[in-house]
Amino acid sequence: MNKYIRTSLAGLMTSTMITSAAFAAGTHPDTGEALADDQTFIYRLLDEHSSVDPQVVEDTYGAEIARDLFEGLMNQDEEGNLIPGVATGFTTNDTKDVYTFTLRDEAKWSNGEPVTAGDFVYAWKRAVDPALSSPYAWFMELMSIENASEIIAGDKPIDDLGVKAIDDKTLEVTLTAPLPYFAQMTTHSTTFPAPQKVIEEFGDAWTKPENIVSNGAYIWTEHLPQERSVRERNEMYWDNENTILDKVVALVINDENVALTRYLAGELDRTEVPAGQFPRLKQEHPDEAISFPRLCNYYYTFNVSDSGPEEFKDPKVRQALSLAVDRDIITQKVKAGGEPPAYTFVPEATAGFTVPAVEMASMDQAERDELAKELLAEAGYGPDNPLSFEMVYNTDEAHKKVAVALSQMWKQKLGVQVELANMEWKVFLEERGNQNFDLARGAWCGDYNEASTFLDLLQSDSGYNDGKYNNARVDELLAEAKTSDDPAPLYTEVERIIAQETPVIPIYHYAGVYMMDSDVGNWPVNNVEQNWYSRNLYKLAE
Repeated sequence: MNKYIRTSLAGLMTSTMITSAAFAAGTHPDTGEALADDQTFIYRLLDEHSSVDPQVVEDTYGAEIARDLFEGLMNQDEEGNLIPGVATGFTTNDTKDVYTFTLRDEAKWSNGEPVTAGDFVYAWKRAVDPALSSPYAWFMELMSIENASEIIAGDKPIDDLGVKAIDDKTLEVTLTAPLPYFAQMTTHSTTFPAPQKVIEEFGDAWTKPENIVSNGAYIWTEHLPQERSVRERNEMYWDNENTILDKVVALVINDENVALTRYLAGELDRTEVPAGQFPRLKQEHPDEAISFPRLCNYYYTFNVSDSGPEEFKDPKVRQALSLAVDRDIITQKVKAGGEPPAYTFVPEATAGFTVPAVEMASMDQAERDELAKELLAEAGYGPDNPLSFEMVYNTDEAHKKVAVALSQMWKQKLGVQVELANMEWKVFLEERGNQNFDLARGAWCGDYNEASTFLDLLQSDSGYNDGKYNNARVDELLAEAKTSDDPAPLYTEVERIIAQETPVIPIYHYAGVYMMDSDVGNWPVNNVEQNWYSRNLYKLAE
């Protein structure tokens, strides 16, 4: 690992020496492509981001912004491989439960102060501090950092967290047990450093553009909630000389069709393709309509908590509803963007994961529908006692189309009566997190490329187990997998339990389905996690 990183840094240094001349000539330093004079990238967001505070942000949109504003120990390249970030590399002890990261001397905050190991110690302790109530505190538990669980539970002080600064440029992390993918997890925004003095001075207002201090390739210069946000090149960033994009603008456009219209009018460089329109757009704009695998799943989760509907306590009801979903119609007719149907929770694109055989996947839809009717009847529901419930989703035309299709399938095949309700994103997150729902839309994009990033959502005390599913055997298998040399059989057993008990209904696995201006260079289509960094993009001359 360290040898690779030294080689990588040598390449960066060579690249830096030729950068000035290449940029002056208006060409890309590596590819020789002609660059546009205006290096501004404009893209669409469906909703307002939850936050840009690294230890608070909990949504994909916010994390994309945070990756530009802040930089963690490690980054990813365009293929999803681990590369240096603030850290130039790391070492481990013989038992692989202590990681030591070496920080680069040239890393600075946007106010010119050096980034130190203490900034990471402060951030990580902040993430587990019950006083902050970070939505991603559970992620620090998953990282197996010593005493994280006890601190989050309030049983130990935050200073007992297994992380310390040996000196300003050396960070040491102690784990409760070896974790093979620990370094991969440091690319997640929750682990990014935080500026203690700024947070203590401004409190919750520290992330406002006029207050924020960050260490990434960009700084936060404008934010109009529910409208737009702007980030611009950070001159203090250690690799600023190799950054090409000057400005990144995110526009909140709630209607995907309006967003498409604005894209076609030249106002956007990237937007999502509306559900069902990819085949037409691919034919009309073959160089701009793109689809590629993503490390994300789309599902509906049952509220099986004590406050949930009594009907959903019966696994036969849950299984019947899952069986009656014709996933081919959803993926081929409603979405039509290359998304694969899902019969397991973990996407096939996940590294090291082999999709296990589950009974439902081997049946045709007619067989599934027949079994669904039998199970629902056994549970006591039918024409004289129809099953009824509410299903909720966050406001979006594509989510609405999927929800309508599901409700129609259940009504036509099973006589189920479904009431649909949509909510604004932040309200939806709060209501779902508080179990104020019957059946709710869910989606998850992997925080790292390993099956546990999905399956841990169904662990009984996971912070994002919104349905409060609880299975002791699942918990046991997931705990065992964390230290196993071969976790694949354990993940297979978990998937089969999920298929049998159906706490969630997997619908499809994501594809990145975008309209992308052909002038945008280097979009990381081969990184299934889609951890993109604006500093790696550029705009080509037309």
